[in-house]
Parts: sequence; C-alpha cells; structure tokens
Amino acid sequence: MSQTVVALLFGGKSPEHEISIISANAIAAHLDNEKYKLFPLYISREGSWFEGSTARDILYLDLAGLLRTTSIENTASLLQSMTENRDHDRFRFDFRQKGIDIAFPVLHGSYGEDGKVQGLLETFGIPYTGCGVQASAMAMDKAVSKICVATAGIDVADYTTITSSDYFPDPSSVHDALIERFSFPFFVKPAHLGSSVGISKVTDVTLMQKALETACSLDEKILVETAIDGKEIEVAVLGNDNLIASPAGEIEPGGDFYDYTDKYISGSAQLHIPARIDENLHASLKTSAIAAYKALGCSGMARVDFFVENENSRIIFNEINTIPGFTDVSMYPMLMEASGIRFRDLIDKLLVLALEKYSR
Repeated sequence: MSQTVVALLFGGKSPEHEISIISANAIAAHLDNEKYKLFPLYISREGSWFEGSTARDILYLDLAGLLRTTSIENTASLLQSMTENRDHDRFRFDFRQKGIDIAFPVLHGSYGEDGKVQGLLETFGIPYTGCGVQASAMAMDKAVSKICVATAGIDVADYTTITSSDYFPDPSSVHDALIERFSFPFFVKPAHLGSSVGISKVTDVTLMQKALETACSLDEKILVETAIDGKEIEVAVLGNDNLIASPAGEIEPGGDFYDYTDKYISGSAQLHIPARIDENLHASLKTSAIAAYKALGCSGMARVDFFVENENSRIIFNEINTIPGFTDVSMYPMLMEASGIRFRDLIDKLLVLALEKYSR
C-alpha cells in the first residue's frame, strides 16, 4: 500500500514562529511512518516557502532547548541564516506535482491560523487538517469569537476593543476611556495573536500605557477585558460531526497569569489533568466547549479556553484556538491523552478527519 504524503506546514510570519517549529517537530516525531510520508514545508518570517534540506534542517532543530539558553533575536538570526542562498529549496506551490496528498498546517497565529493558508490550500484543492476558512478567521479574532459564543448562551468577560490607528494619534483619550470603563486589574491583548504573545495584565496607569503600546505594535485590533478571579481551564475538542470533548485541564500559572515565558521557557506553570473541580462543573465545561466549537463552525480540532470564577463557579469563555500547540508541554495533546487518544493516534485521527471533510 502506498504511503499518504503529508505536507507539514510550519514556521510562518507570526510572532509565534518558534512555537510553530517546536510543534511541528513533535508532530513529525509521532507521525506513523508506515502510513504517511512526511513532506516538510517551512515558511520563513518573511513569507518564503522552503522544502528539501532547508525545511528538514529547521524542522529538526532543538529549538525548545535554544530558547532556554538564548534570546528570540538570536534564534531569529539563526533561522534567517539557514535560509540564505537556498533558492534551490524554495517551494514553487506545485502541490500536486510534488505528490502531496494532504496538508497539516501547524502555523500558530496570523498568516496560518486565521484562514489565509486554509484558503490557499482550498484554492489548490488540497485537503488539510483543522478548521475551515471561516471558522479559522472568526476564532482568530478574540472579539469576534466572543460575539459568536455569546449567541450560544456562554458568558464572556466585560470587554471592549480599540485600534492601534486610534491609539497612537491620541493615547491620552484612550487611557481616559479605559480608566472610566474598567477597574484595575484588566488585560490588554492583541486580538489576533496566540501563545500569550503581547498580553499584559494591567494593575496601574503606568503599566496600562506600556501594555497598550506593546499590543498596538503587534496588532491593529486590541482587546481590553476585565480580569477574572478564577481558575484557568482548557478543554480539547476533536471531530467534525461526532465530537469528543476531553476532560477539563486546569492551569496553575507560575506568575500573575499564564504568559509566553510560563508556557514555553520557564515551565513554572503547573498543569492539572483533570482540573480540580467537581463532576457537575466538569460536565458543564465539556458541554460549553462543544457549544462554542459548534457556534464558530469548527471542524477537526480546537482547544477552548475558559475561566471558572472562584466566587460562584460561573463559566466564562476566554478564547478558542483552532491550531493549538503540539509541543511536549502543550495542553491539547495532553488532554487528548487523558481522553485515551495517544499523540500518535491523534495525528492519525486529524488526518482522517481532514480527508473525511474534503470528501464531502
């Protein structure tokens, strides 16, 4: 029986570039080599596509180890040097001529998780894992996703949005409006980024200005929302029609909140699977996760993030990730493992689901 050729798309133009490489490395390690033939496709920060030895060399870097010992700037320079003078490895978008049967995008954040690459693959008639164009685009926008899940009866935190084009010409007006609207603490987040990139917890006026400048430098649309006093809970969902919701997992941050450093560098957060909650609340979270998944029209996979208030155990939707992390410390594969689905089998199921969706 011939092998199915899987194009693993990783890297990308978003600030989550390194995390994408680490996720792709883990997926490559768990791919069933008897059933599938790996075709790595690396996308540089500048948007150039590379195959061949360039893609393989970057895929198998110990980038997780490098991030613990050096800076993002140094790893960025290393990755750039690995693509210089490699025109022979530039990918020419001839998917079918390359024998590619299916794509597995593991491109976190903008230009990968937001529907752009999904639309490209549909244009070329290539099946791909995960959500479609519309669901990817809506889920990627933190404000739009809140609107969608609220229509399904799921609570969201009080929030507002601002744009960087409004902020930079007149910061003081934005500062005044936010102070009037919110009590400290509150969060400032780029609307279209993941992996906690650019997110700040604001506890005073000085931190507010710095947080807004950081977020507005990364994204045109910014979400500002009240801080919730509660547990951070995540539920993994798998499937197209017959959905599987994992046990809820709880994140106990090592600092004020679960930020980029906590997730990928220091490893100081503690993960509790299952979450330290009662059975009724556990069941309600799984129901809410599936409701949010359906409200956004998701398929294949997504990780749905919630808060559970300490005071009254109210479930509050935070965000949804349509290409969740697949690193060794990522919640999605660990939650699926707790559901009885091993990493290797999870990769296989995602590929089968992609082909099932495409066949329709």
